[in-house]
Amino acid sequence: MQDSLTPAVRTILFDLDGTLVDTAPDMAYALNRIREEEGQPHLPYELIRDQVSNGSAALIRLAFDQDEHHPRHQALKERFLEIYRSNLNLDSCLFPGMAPVLAYIEQRDMNWGVVTNKPSWLTDPLMQALGLEKRSITTISGDTTDERKPHPKPLLVACEEAGSTPAECIYVGDALRDIEAGRAAMMRTLVALYGYIDDTQKPHEWGANGMIRDPRELLGWISQESAHDHPLAR
Repeated sequence: MQDSLTPAVRTILFDLDGTLVDTAPDMAYALNRIREEEGQPHLPYELIRDQVSNGSAALIRLAFDQDEHHPRHQALKERFLEIYRSNLNLDSCLFPGMAPVLAYIEQRDMNWGVVTNKPSWLTDPLMQALGLEKRSITTISGDTTDERKPHPKPLLVACEEAGSTPAECIYVGDALRDIEAGRAAMMRTLVALYGYIDDTQKPHEWGANGMIRDPRELLGWISQESAHDHPLAR
């Protein structure tokens, strides 16, 4: 961690799935429902969890061992998304420790927002169901702009809507494309190690400014003091 941050941090931007919100339980539910419909047994939750940040196409590949060129891939993906959309908020919730971090940000002259590749027709109802849509200064979905992460444009649009410069922003994510997008946008970046990262990935090689194992460790980057010494981290 840097000893000092100049300019001061004003905006924290989060990836959604696997960083701000733990959506894996509801995605696993939807994926195993469609496996049931196809006469297949359930997959272990942990196996599904590690793939959630890679999107619906990756989950269908995992569940049925078929890529986007398979004749049934698109139909299976659409059915999965249909089930998921109807069960967006069964068990999805903020990651443990995230609630006091958001409160800390909101109690100061700072703000926070979301930049995700999730489409808005899934992002918006989830944010509403969790009571986050009015708290987030900006919510950029995968179809908000004409580019998606790892392109920096979604992050730059979010930065503008938040009223901050890129140098005043930190972007937190749990995938390589998050860190690539944040670096290209000239923001500080942090890897959410508590997110959906499997054993084959090497986040220490992604080039982020730091890595956090708990959302409360973010407080050290915000307040320029050790997260371990911060009262919310105890």
